[in-house]
Amino acid sequence: GQIARLCRAAGLKPHGIARKPRQDDPDFVAVHGNDDLTEQLGLADFVVIAAPLTPQTEGLFNEKAFKAMRKSARLINIGRGPVVKTDDLIAALNNGDIAGAALDVFEEEPLPADHPLWDMENVIMTAHMSGDFIGWKRALTDQFLENLDRWHQGEELFNLVDKKLGYASKK
Repeated sequence: GQIARLCRAAGLKPHGIARKPRQDDPDFVAVHGNDDLTEQLGLADFVVIAAPLTPQTEGLFNEKAFKAMRKSARLINIGRGPVVKTDDLIAALNNGDIAGAALDVFEEEPLPADHPLWDMENVIMTAHMSGDFIGWKRALTDQFLENLDRWHQGEELFNLVDKKLGYASKK
């Protein structure tokens, strides 16, 4: 939601992909189902990956996905590195299937010093820090303490991970 809110503030029209489609999300123009990913990729100028790593998402962005994207599109991965097949991404960038990429995470971390991504002019890389913000340690501590209080009081906890899905879901 936060990514969509920031995109809207910049005048963009964010669409999302989720397990279940929904039209009533306050942050997105629409949230489409997983089955619509390929179609939606062809409509996007920027594709932001913030997905968790699950058996369903591993390697999701591969040759097929890159060929579905606009040639002018940019890929941004702030989720998990293995969601993107690195060799397929490099081929797509070299072939002009997509215009560029901004990567905070990689299929292999740390990325070797001789990796081809380092020399690509249409790639921006950061050091697995897109989630960092000033005060994150205090915020994490506060969240833990709040959950501890809720647990002691028998209340529902924040950010429960659905073990079948492999991530915290909003249900």
